[in-house]
Amino acid sequence: MRAFRRLFALCTFAMAASAAGLAQDEVNPQVTDAVTTPEAADTVIWGGPIYTADDANPTAEAVAIKNGVFVHVGSRAEAEAMIGSDTTVLSLDGAALFPGFVDAHAHLHGIGERELTLNLEGINSLEEVKQAVADWRSKETPAVLMGRGWIETHWPEKRFPTRWDIDAVVADIPVVLTRADGHALVANTKALELAGVSGETEAPYGGEIIKNALGEPTGMLVDAAMSLLAGLMPEPTQADIDRALVTGADVYARYGWTGLHNMSVPMTRVEALERLADGGDVKIRVYNAIEPQDAPALFESGMRQNGDGRIVTRAVKLYMDGALGSRGAALLEPYSDAASSGLLLTTKEETMPLLRQALGSGIQIAMHAIGDRGNRLLLDWFEESFNDVPSVERAIAEPRWRDEHTQIVNTEDLPRYAQLGVIASMQPSHAIGDLHFAPDRLGDDRLMGAYAWSSLIASGAIVAGGSDAPVERGDPMIEFYAAVYRHDLKGFQDENWHAEEAVTRGEALKMFTLWPAYASFAEDRLGSITVGKEADLTAFDTDIMTAVPADIPKTKAILTIVKGNIAFLAE
Repeated sequence: MRAFRRLFALCTFAMAASAAGLAQDEVNPQVTDAVTTPEAADTVIWGGPIYTADDANPTAEAVAIKNGVFVHVGSRAEAEAMIGSDTTVLSLDGAALFPGFVDAHAHLHGIGERELTLNLEGINSLEEVKQAVADWRSKETPAVLMGRGWIETHWPEKRFPTRWDIDAVVADIPVVLTRADGHALVANTKALELAGVSGETEAPYGGEIIKNALGEPTGMLVDAAMSLLAGLMPEPTQADIDRALVTGADVYARYGWTGLHNMSVPMTRVEALERLADGGDVKIRVYNAIEPQDAPALFESGMRQNGDGRIVTRAVKLYMDGALGSRGAALLEPYSDAASSGLLLTTKEETMPLLRQALGSGIQIAMHAIGDRGNRLLLDWFEESFNDVPSVERAIAEPRWRDEHTQIVNTEDLPRYAQLGVIASMQPSHAIGDLHFAPDRLGDDRLMGAYAWSSLIASGAIVAGGSDAPVERGDPMIEFYAAVYRHDLKGFQDENWHAEEAVTRGEALKMFTLWPAYASFAEDRLGSITVGKEADLTAFDTDIMTAVPADIPKTKAILTIVKGNIAFLAE
């Protein structure tokens, strides 16, 4: 990492003083012989490649910002003319500047919570899970030991953990460990007993209690069955919630994200985010998709936002099916490695009235769908609701509804996204993780429509790129790498993994800038470095538009600017 003063020579100066060769104070100079003109910018940035995501003006030498808005995108000479006595000049020193990167699908509270609880991300075996649980128990005394982040698909044990595995290291208190995708968990015997889960317990609709040959619960609860343990989980205090939200936002600013689309958010957390942003504690943008139980209030009020417009709530998040890793994704045909076709988490009867209300109120629908059956049903239900409520009767003629994940799509359904105007909200890192187990789950034929970013873009669909953190790490450089290279982080790609579905770097840039802006109705003011748009920027220490693929995941953010204000600056 370069030193702060080499990366960014922060200085304010007048051109008259510069021409005279007067000394510059890097931090806060007092220049008295210059006059600030009305045209003077607040901030000027130059000194490295600048990629705008604006097809009419794709690169620039310099940008200038005033009152949080781009007032110049073009030559350095013209930017120099906009420097006044109070202008801050940022030199990139060779780093690359981009429109602000936006994660189009993440869970902010979970990102913060991951930093504050037992983090099982990157665990490489069941034995490592057990050791991590034992280590955490040795230094913490929680009422319930909770962790998240494990994925068993690459473990040498080649199986899910069980309650007996966890009992071997912690049996005296409840232990609940959620899989990285959030669609399954393993609980120890103490937790199951306290929750009243036994061999006689029936799974709720949309869930599964995995049992052994004797009919005993193994401790693995999938999707809706996880709710059986809800009574065990301690209710977080408002201080706990605030701390997780602020921590998550700080982590994301350090990664270089200027915003995220925040999924499955209770309205109480929307209110907390608005308060924290107004108080200056949350510095990035957040676009909220709330939980369905809070939908009636949003339908009644319409879109809401905080004081400066950085926290916007305009969508409702729904679930069609489960996840591929836990075999909960709903498939048209059974899994290739199990006698199951997955799980539907909702019914048409309960969903269709909500879809019609959303069209009448102008609220966006963002619906989780992963399996080919789940995605087909999503398209069918969306299309039926569009036919039921014609555009002249809608609050917004083109509602920009979203398919969250769009992972496994029957090839016959790929053109329907563009035809219906449905946005494919996709997370490239899922593909480079899932390539190690998806072929076994699906077989080769169903991989034709799996993680089909390039095919969807070619069909005219908008693909908004995200990470699904804390399911994945949430690093924009891992997502960009996955989108353009489609290999895992060790450089591996299965021969049947359809390399042709990788995207160009220009397309990948739009997946994380302009297209998330479109997916949140903000493309007129965000998403590209364009005069008149709000100044959201991300600078990385490597030029990811030209770097070899292996260097992209090593790239680090060094500057994050939101609405003209610095949210993160590397030291």
